[in-house]
Amino acid sequence: MQVIETLAEGLKRELKIVIPAKDMEARMNERLVEVKDRVRINGFRPGKVPMAHLKKVYGKSVMAELVNELVREKPTEILNERGEKSATQPEVAMTEDQAEAEKILAAQADFEFTVAYEVIPAITLGDVSGIKVTREVVEIPDEDVTEQILKIAESARAYESKKGKAENGDRVTMDYLGKVDGVAFDGGKAEDAELVLGSGRFIPGFEDQLVGVKAGDEKVITVTFPAEYPAANLAGKDATFDITVKDVAAPGAIEINDELATKLGLESADKLKEIVRGQIESQYGSITRQKIKRQILDQLDEQYKFETPERLVDVEFENIWRQINTDLAQAGKTFADEDTTEEEARAEYRKLAERRVRLGLVLSEIGEKAGVEVSEDEMQRSLFEQLRQFPGQEKQILDYFRNTPGAAASLRAPLFEEKVIDHLLSEISVTDKTVTKDELMADDEDGDEKAAAKKPAKKKAAKAEAASTEAAAEGEEAPAPKKKAPAKKKAAEGDAE
Repeated sequence: MQVIETLAEGLKRELKIVIPAKDMEARMNERLVEVKDRVRINGFRPGKVPMAHLKKVYGKSVMAELVNELVREKPTEILNERGEKSATQPEVAMTEDQAEAEKILAAQADFEFTVAYEVIPAITLGDVSGIKVTREVVEIPDEDVTEQILKIAESARAYESKKGKAENGDRVTMDYLGKVDGVAFDGGKAEDAELVLGSGRFIPGFEDQLVGVKAGDEKVITVTFPAEYPAANLAGKDATFDITVKDVAAPGAIEINDELATKLGLESADKLKEIVRGQIESQYGSITRQKIKRQILDQLDEQYKFETPERLVDVEFENIWRQINTDLAQAGKTFADEDTTEEEARAEYRKLAERRVRLGLVLSEIGEKAGVEVSEDEMQRSLFEQLRQFPGQEKQILDYFRNTPGAAASLRAPLFEEKVIDHLLSEISVTDKTVTKDELMADDEDGDEKAAAKKPAKKKAAKAEAASTEAAAEGEEAPAPKKKAPAKKKAAEGDAE
């Protein structure tokens, strides 16, 4: 077998593999000898079929199996021998000439095929001890815990029917029918719908017109759907709603006590406070974590500059670009609305894709050198979390991860990345800084992806830097299973929630 390098430009490689016809024939003969005792051919006793006849009957099919095995196995074997790692699945090409293919299957011509790929660049890791990050810590005051408990308690608040007029804070139970140009529209009808006035759940103007109604009242209210309303057939349209008020109820008082805790399924008010404080700490901790991660990525980006595999960048760019266009379409906007052009946006997002791929390769190398591994238990927990997020679709999710090449990598990548970040945090300098919750929540546009964060339409992609970058080192990752679209809200509820 000959391996001839026909291209070596930057990270691009192309190899020509030539296996002489005599070697192919020898392989075929070995395979025929292996099956000789098992085949059954009329007129011959088992194991007594002449080789020439075996070759005539099974030669081409055996040779075809050998060809498939060679193109499947040899590229990996050759890359290992060369000490190279392909960024994506190598592209294998064989002759498309039918006459030439017949000669190869008949062992009358050398078998040649080409392998094209991009190598993952060699990365020399530097000292990470010079990386310095600031960990923002929020001290949670008791009043924040109380405020959150009161919000939670709304779900357990008792309401008592009253005879007077509805006021803000009262709960109105009603039937309604929405119409545009006098015609009822899908999603615009409900019976026994409950609405707490002032909650902002329904589209602007709807709740205001219910202030002052009483049980038994019938009323027609007029509203205008927001221009950015998700349902295109209703966006910006004037609509009327025929309302029948069935009950008006005043809210009961909320007290943070053991009785409230019991209603929420807990044993005491102290336990309720403890759990809510833990939830707030977890929420803030997640934001703190992402900010630390961003600082680490920014400094790694400054430290490592090297050529990135173009195919990996293409995959990453397409993922970002698809999301950007989806966001714009859902918002009913264009690039011009975001004070840019498609060409400028493409250039910026291409840079973002390059950065994410580069950082993914760096994190992968750091993790590999540090012996970071993702256990089977961790993978199982991640899969369980996927199942939990998609109730009713458990079988489809399991089938997806079992049958889709690369799907497991989409589970492993973020787990691996977070473990690499944990490793780095044990090696770098971390300084704690107490901040207010407003300071913690502030959008730091001077952080990663400065250019991408300048324009509103690009903030989502900029924030996505906190998402998996290690996945870039895995090659073309399989898309995660999509959530089933939730049932549309009743039109009157709008998008205020």
